[in-house]
Amino acid sequence: MMTPEEIEALFTRADGSYAFARWGRPIAPIVFGVQDDTLATLKGAIEAVAVLAGHQMAETDPELGSNLMFFFFREWDELLQVPDLERLIPGLSDLVGRLQAAGANQYRAFRFDADHAIQAAFVFLRMDDQLSEMPAETLALSQAAQIMLLWGEGAFADRSPLAVLPDTGATILRPEIAGVIAAVYDRMMPVAAQDASHALRLFARLQGPAGEPG
Repeated sequence: MMTPEEIEALFTRADGSYAFARWGRPIAPIVFGVQDDTLATLKGAIEAVAVLAGHQMAETDPELGSNLMFFFFREWDELLQVPDLERLIPGLSDLVGRLQAAGANQYRAFRFDADHAIQAAFVFLRMDDQLSEMPAETLALSQAAQIMLLWGEGAFADRSPLAVLPDTGATILRPEIAGVIAAVYDRMMPVAAQDASHALRLFARLQGPAGEPG
């Protein structure tokens, strides 16, 4: 069981502020740069995590068409050739430069609605040796978990959101991470929070019915 401090750390930004958000609308994903089998694997992983959260998927978003976009590519420079991407990601050229300098292989950007819930997300994956060696199912589940919530930058810096079952070798979400995702999507929990007291509410909910205030 996670402690309140461990939960708080999942949603703490680099500057020490607390920032949590979940999706406020059904998720309508689209994927660029992969073959059909990888596409099916990724969409299947997103759907599985959405079911865990009790959240809906959709074919299209009435406002945006697709509100979750995945881009797979080999070099960051390729993003600069994508038509109209600069409109979706302001300052794209500078961002690409920073990601190249850092040797990054992934980046996620979020948009939020008037209630501060997640409205759209953009996932960029540079398929370097590290990501290319990962089984498609493992990569898909990891990415699905990381776009379901606005996590803090360091949430998975030292430990993956995934675990491997010793008996079967199957890859699953770590039980405590799955519990957090399911709990924050409860209809009684807010779609967004900027106060660390949210972590205490989440901790109480994770205790089960006996831990819930009346």
